[in-house]
Amino acid sequence: MGDPALSRRGFLAASAAAGLGMTTLSACGGDSDGGSSGTTTIEWWNISTTEPAKTVWAALARKFEAQNPKVKIKIVQMENDAFKSKMTALTSSGKLPDIFHTWGGGVLKQQVDAGLVEDLTDRTKPWGDALLPVAKEPYLIDDKVYGIPFDIGMIGFWYNKALFAKAGISAPPTTWSGFLDAVRKLKSAGVTPLALAGKEKWPGMYYWAYLAMRTAGAGALEKAYADKDFTGAPFLEAGEHLKELVGLQPFQKGYLGAAYSSPTGQAAAVGNGKAAMELMGQWAPVVQADAGKGLGKDLGFFPFPAVEGGKGALTEVFGGGGGHALRRGAPQEAVDFLKFFASEATDLELVKKTGTLPVVPGAESAIADPNIKAVQEQLKKATGFQLYLDQAYAPAVGQEVNDSVAALIAGSKSPGQVAQSITKTAKEEQ
Repeated sequence: MGDPALSRRGFLAASAAAGLGMTTLSACGGDSDGGSSGTTTIEWWNISTTEPAKTVWAALARKFEAQNPKVKIKIVQMENDAFKSKMTALTSSGKLPDIFHTWGGGVLKQQVDAGLVEDLTDRTKPWGDALLPVAKEPYLIDDKVYGIPFDIGMIGFWYNKALFAKAGISAPPTTWSGFLDAVRKLKSAGVTPLALAGKEKWPGMYYWAYLAMRTAGAGALEKAYADKDFTGAPFLEAGEHLKELVGLQPFQKGYLGAAYSSPTGQAAAVGNGKAAMELMGQWAPVVQADAGKGLGKDLGFFPFPAVEGGKGALTEVFGGGGGHALRRGAPQEAVDFLKFFASEATDLELVKKTGTLPVVPGAESAIADPNIKAVQEQLKKATGFQLYLDQAYAPAVGQEVNDSVAALIAGSKSPGQVAQSITKTAKEEQ
C-alpha cells in the first residue's frame, strides 16, 4: 500500500480543504471522573448511524458497562463522510478518540507514522490471533497490529430480481459487455438501471477501481501507487469503460446531488424499487431497508463482471471491512472493550441482528441471509483482494481518486485527465 511518511502539512491542508478549523475540534481521550468512584470514560467513535446497527451497537456498549461498572462508554456516531473529515482534522491536531473506526490501509498508516495509534500486537494476544487472517490484513503495518476487525466483506452489485425479470434479464451478467446490455434492457423496459450517490463521491470510485482491477489485475492498483504512476493503458481503459457506462445515462434522476443513506439517496432508490442495481458493500441490504423499504426476497447479489481481454479475474475482489483502533496511550479499559467486541458472543449478535460478516470463525454458522452467504462464498474463493482506494492510499491520493472519478462521471474530466490527476497527487504526496 505504499509507505508515504506522515506530513503534518498535508493533514493541515486536508483539514482546510474539508472546511475544518482547529476551533471545531472537540476534546478526545479517556478520562476519569475524578471522584471517589474512579470511573473511566472511554470515547468510542463509529459510523453506525443506520438501523439496526445503531441500536445494536449502543446496546453492546451498555452491556459492556454492566459487566464493567467502573467504565463508561461515550458513543460518538457520524455518517461516513463527516467521520472521515472530522478524523482528518483530529489527526492534524495530534489527538484521536480512545476508540475509533478504521478501514486500515494508508490512512491508518499515516496515523501510525504520526505516533498517534496504539500498537496492539502484544496487548491483544492471544484472542486477536483467533480472528480470521483475511479480516486482520488491512490493520497490519510492518507486521504489527494496529486495529481489530469486526467485519469483512466486498463490493458487488445488489440487484432487484423482479426488475431484472421485467426487463427480460434471466441471469446476472458475468462480463462487462453483458452488463452494458443489461443496462440497455432495463432502460428499454422503463427501469432506472443504477442508483448512485454522486454527492458523496466514494460510491462512484468503486466503478473505476473495479474496472482497473478487471483490466490490469488485482496487483496493479498497489503497484501503481508504489510507482506513483496511474497513466498506464489499463487505467485509461478503465476510464473509457466507465465513460461508456455513463454515456448510457444509467443513473437515477438527480444522482449527482444524491447522498447514499438519505431517504432520497442511493440505498433508498434500490430499497424502494426505484432503481434496479447499486454497486455497494456487504452492508447494502441493511441500509436499503433502513433508508427505504427493503426488497426482501427480490434482492440478489452478483460480483463485478469480468472485462473482456482484461488480466483481472472474477475471483479478484475489491472491498474491505470495518475495524477499531486505539489512540496511543489509551487505557486498558479500551483494550478490554475491543476484546469484548471481538468475542464470539458479540460477533454472533452482530451477524444475527445486523447482517455483519463474521470475523470470529465460530460465528459463521449464524449467517442465515442467502445474499450474505453469497458474499462470504465469493470471499472464500477470492484469489486477490484490494482495499478501498480511499483507505488503501494516503488520504490526499485517496481523495483525488474520489474527486477525479466523480468528475469523470459528471463529464468534466476525461479518462486521461483522471489518470494524470491521480498520478500528479501521488507524486506530490511526501
